[in-house]
Order: sequence, then structure tokens, then C-alpha cells
Amino acid sequence: MRIAIIDLGTNTFNLLIADKDENGNFSTVFKNKIPVKLGEGGIDKGLIAPEPYQRGVKALENHIKTINEYKVDKHRAFATSAIRSTSNGHLFVKEVDELLGLKIEVIDGSKEAELIYYGVKEAVPFEETFDLIIDIGGGSTEFIIANKKGISWAKSYQLGVSRLKELFKPSDPISDKEIKKIEAYFESNLKDLFEELSKTPCLKLIGSSGSFDTLVDMISHQYNDKKRRKKKYCDIKLEEYDWAQKHIIKCNLSERIATPGMIEMRADVIVISVIFINYILKKTNIEIINRSKYALKEGALNHYF
Repeated sequence: MRIAIIDLGTNTFNLLIADKDENGNFSTVFKNKIPVKLGEGGIDKGLIAPEPYQRGVKALENHIKTINEYKVDKHRAFATSAIRSTSNGHLFVKEVDELLGLKIEVIDGSKEAELIYYGVKEAVPFEETFDLIIDIGGGSTEFIIANKKGISWAKSYQLGVSRLKELFKPSDPISDKEIKKIEAYFESNLKDLFEELSKTPCLKLIGSSGSFDTLVDMISHQYNDKKRRKKKYCDIKLEEYDWAQKHIIKCNLSERIATPGMIEMRADVIVISVIFINYILKKTNIEIINRSKYALKEGALNHYF
């Protein structure tokens, strides 16, 4: 059986097509992500602006075309923060259904976190000890405290990097004053996360997809370790991360785009991503960083099929 998952994120609309064999094992046939930046110019006001709205529709037209070309048997589409939190998100869902015949399931933050965990679990060998999973999205960020037995605690926060960029409109390169302002915003919004981490300490941070993929790509180029990019999970040494975050923060947009391994569509928001990661590292005793290539779409594939 051939299955497709469409993950309608805030920054990208992602497509995964996989074959399922008679033993229930999946093999990837096709993967693609199309930049849509739904949050651009409106997410801080609670709406999808006209241009990103149309980019989103066009991206789904392309994904449906691909699904038909690959003769997919079953498919499901999931929408997350940008669509569930905007006043015209429901109109987008309705229009896509009418134009393309695609039924979009708008999932809440709890379900999003759950599916991310299922995806990460397919990539990362969890143990009895608890780890902190972070999925930094464009519209929201999910924090999940989990081990091999399941989720101990999870929460989705309206702290996606596109949302924060629209809210703070930082200069380029960002200033120390602006960084402190963003950190103060984190401080006021993440109190319950740190209360949970005081009860269930985590020494490992697992970053799933998105910004963490870009960090691994940058580090792989810088440290001449190209094999790491292809692994479904890998370590990011603290000294490697320290080089990457310092480089990202000091550079302007054109310098970041020119950095080997940088994906152009992430170059404008990755500054806020590393400020976020830096803040979490400062506030915790985390000693290990892993990257999981798998996240929501892989979790949905295994959970629903």
C-alpha cells in the first residue's frame, strides 16, 4: 500500500510518500517540502495574509499533483499552528477542499506534540531516562518530556519563529538588546516548562527537523562530516553548536544565506531559533544535543497507518 502524509506547517508544506509492506514496514518513496511562509505579514495579527494564502494553495496543488503521479492509495493532511490560530485558517481549509478535494485535519497543539513524539521515536533510540524533545516551528514550538515508554509531559506554545519575527521585527544582524527582549518574552511564557523540568530533569535535548536540520547541515560543512546529514538521528557536539549559533547571530541575512549548509528559506528565522535554543541550554543542565530527522509526518505515518 502506498501512503502520503501532508504536513501543513507554518513555514513549509511537507509531503512524505511511503510504501507499506506486508510486515507493516515503511519505505520512503518521495519527500518534498515547499516554502509557504504562511506567517509572513499577518500571523502576529491573527490572520494569513493574501500572498502567503495563495502560496499555500499553490503548494498543495503541487503536492496533490505529485500524489496522483505516484498513484497513492491513501493520504492524510494535517494543519498546525498557522491555520488553527488564524481567523481565516478555516476559510483556507474550506477553499482547499472545494478546489482540490483535499480534506485537511486541523490538529491542536497536544495532538501535534503527540505525533512529533511518535516520529522522533522512529528515529531516536530512547531509554528509561527522560529527554526533552523540541520542535521549533514557524507558528508554534512543542516541548515534550518523554522516554521509551511514552510522554511524561508535553505542551505546544505560540512561540514559533515566524510568529516571533513578526512580533519583534529584529534588526539584521540582531542586537544584544533585542536578544534580551526576546529572552524576557520566553521567561514570561515558559514558567510551566521549567517547573516540569525541575520535577523531571533532562540531560539530553532532541531537536526535530526544521532548524535543527539546518544546524546539522551547517556543522557538517564546517567540520567536513557530510555523512552526518543523511542519518535519521545524530549528535550535535556542544562546541559545534556553539560555533554555529555564534556565526548565525553575528551575520546579516546575506552572510547567513552564503553560509554553506544554510537553507535560504530558513536564513531569516534561524536567528530566533538559536536564541531559543541558547535560552533553553542556559536554563537547564542539558549536556547532549541530538537531531531527529523524523517529526510529525513520520509520526502520523506510523500512528495512523
